[in-house]
Amino acid sequence: MVANFSRNAIVNFHNNHLWCDENPHAILESHFQVQFAFNVWMGITGDFLIGPVFLPLRLNGASYLHFLEDELPLEDIPLMLRNRMWFMHDGAPPHFSLAVRQFLNRKFANRWIGRGTQRPNHLWPARSPDLNPVDFFLWGQLKSLVYATPIQNEEDL
Repeated sequence: MVANFSRNAIVNFHNNHLWCDENPHAILESHFQVQFAFNVWMGITGDFLIGPVFLPLRLNGASYLHFLEDELPLEDIPLMLRNRMWFMHDGAPPHFSLAVRQFLNRKFANRWIGRGTQRPNHLWPARSPDLNPVDFFLWGQLKSLVYATPIQNEEDL
């Protein structure tokens, strides 16, 4: 699964108020002149955490296919687990390209979940935390660690 990490994070400041008896002269930075962000892919299978892999910021079908064919880091996963594991991704446009679906049909046969799968019962479970631990646990945990201190430059991120 892919997540985006940026300098701004994703924080809703709309209802953020500071109540004081005196003016605290507090400044809340919300817009930055210099912008930067990263797309990060990680996976979980069994007791193994796979990745991270940094992907292009503007991900498309061709770059996602290149990642799947050449960069997907499965070499540390035992062969028996690799032969049984399922691949799951969401319905993002790069995941739905014909070349990506054809690759997944070859590589994972009937063991991939996502938009465009040939089996109707293998659709992406958007609200299923038991089947989607990356979205329901990993990204939130990583982002809470990454954004615990203010991000000043790309190295901080």
